[in-house]
Amino acid sequence: MGGELMVPEQARGDDVVLAWEGRDVVAVRLPQLSDSLDHILVAMGRRYGMPLAELDRKEKQSVVRILEARGAFSVRHGVETVAGALGVSRFTVYNYLNRENAAKNE
Repeated sequence: MGGELMVPEQARGDDVVLAWEGRDVVAVRLPQLSDSLDHILVAMGRRYGMPLAELDRKEKQSVVRILEARGAFSVRHGVETVAGALGVSRFTVYNYLNRENAAKNE
């Protein structure tokens, strides 16, 4: 996901400090969620072996399901970012999400 390791003394308020036997040993600075979404989209493109925009509809729906499970749509502008990567409209992404949620409720 692109985290960065550093000495605990360099940690900021939103960094994660890990301790071992009561002593701080390392701090981890996690990337902003929006940066993580970009990393996830690139990894998914590698997984499919082509740009996400070139996938067929069924594969794009699968990508949206995976991204929803990973919390991608809780990120500000997540739908827009995913729509751009898939080469579809925001409406289409919302449509995929609504279909998935309707299927879960049946």
